[in-house]
Amino acid sequence: MEGRTVKFSQTTLTELMIPSYANFGGKIHGGIILSLMDKAAYACAIKHAGNYCVTVSVDGVDFLQPVEVGDLVSLKASVNYVGRTSLVVGIHVTAEDVKENSIKHTNNSYFTMVAKGTDDKPTEVPPLILEEMEDIRRFIEAIKRKSFRKEADAKMRKTFSKFIPTEDFHLLNGQRCETRLSGGKEFDDLFEKPD
Repeated sequence: MEGRTVKFSQTTLTELMIPSYANFGGKIHGGIILSLMDKAAYACAIKHAGNYCVTVSVDGVDFLQPVEVGDLVSLKASVNYVGRTSLVVGIHVTAEDVKENSIKHTNNSYFTMVAKGTDDKPTEVPPLILEEMEDIRRFIEAIKRKSFRKEADAKMRKTFSKFIPTEDFHLLNGQRCETRLSGGKEFDDLFEKPD
């Protein structure tokens, strides 16, 4: 299978933020931005894969600055990494205030997509041709992010698979919660907070 360059599938989506996209605070609803990011990731992924692609995970969705009604939002999508059937698409989002002639960076995120064949099963994607140091940096970053995510997921599964009241109850100290347990003296004694 012949490889494709990063530039081959780079995609930019631009959309005007209209009043119906606003939340109760008058800013653009985060769900609108997420939906646009997913569209940009999909367009970029299918260009590289040459097949239908589905979103399997999203990493690093931080809303750095609010987006206003009337802003032009641009989403730049680039394939950062490919596996056998998966692709990681990086999305860089900016919002342009056309009246003020100013641009602000609002989001970065990474969408992992899987290519599907006509049988609806995962299918192989073309290798990624890295032509610039920035392409190489992003590919390596994606490898590190993938490894870190696996380690973090394993640690979280291990941590959250058990709840041991006598060991875990102290975590509530200093938190903004109150415990109002019922169940008799023996049950309540199990949860006594340490001094």
